[in-house]
Amino acid sequence: MITIKNMSFSYVKGNDLLKDISLNIPNGVYLSVLGENGSCKSTLIKLILGLLKPDCGSIEINTKKISYVPQRLDNFNAEFPITVKEVLSSHAKAIKLKDSKAVSNVLEKVNMDNFKNNLIGNLSGGQQQRIFIARALLGNPDLIILDEPSTGVDEKSQMEIYPLLQDLNKNHGKTIISVEHNTRTALKYSTHILKLQNGSMKLYTKDEFIKYLEHENSISNII
Repeated sequence: MITIKNMSFSYVKGNDLLKDISLNIPNGVYLSVLGENGSCKSTLIKLILGLLKPDCGSIEINTKKISYVPQRLDNFNAEFPITVKEVLSSHAKAIKLKDSKAVSNVLEKVNMDNFKNNLIGNLSGGQQQRIFIARALLGNPDLIILDEPSTGVDEKSQMEIYPLLQDLNKNHGKTIISVEHNTRTALKYSTHILKLQNGSMKLYTKDEFIKYLEHENSISNII
C-alpha cells in the first residue's frame, strides 16, 4: 500500500526529525502509529498525505483514493446550525459524488442513520467523530488515515469508534492508519503497530509488538 524509501525530513535544515526511513506498509492492515509526544507522528501523516515534502527519499502510495480524518475539521463550527445530512451532502457535492444514496449508505455503516436530521453541534463528541468517519467514507476510499480519533471523546464513545474502524478494516477492506496515544487500544484493535522513536520507526505485527513490550518489561503496565 505505502512504500517509503530512504526518507529524511526536517523543519530546519540540518536537524533531521526523521532519518533515512525505509518502510513498507502492506495493503489491508489496521496500523496504529505510536510514539511519545514530539516523535513526529503527525508529521509522518502529513508526509504521507503530501502536505509536507521529504528532504530526500520517496513515498509511494498505490492508491489515490485516500480519506483523512483530522483531530478537528478545518472551519468546523459546532455552533453553526447545520444538520448531519447537510454536512455530508455538502461534502458529497464538493467531491462531485453523484450517488444519491451515498449519504444514507455511509450513515448506516457508522450506525448514525437515525441522527441524519439532528444538528451536528448537538451530538456528543463520539457521535460527531462517527459523522466525520462517515464523511471520510463518502469517496469509498481504499485508505483511511486518522489523527488520534479518540481525542475529546469519552471512554464509552471510544468503545463505539474503534470497533467501527476494526469493522471497516476486516469486513469492508479498508486500510486504516491511525495515530494513537493509547497502547492498550492499539493492541486491542489494530493488526500492526508502527513505533516512532528518536527519529526512526519500526513496523511490528501485533504479536511482534507484544513480544517487544515483554522484552522491555512494560507489557504488565498495559494489559
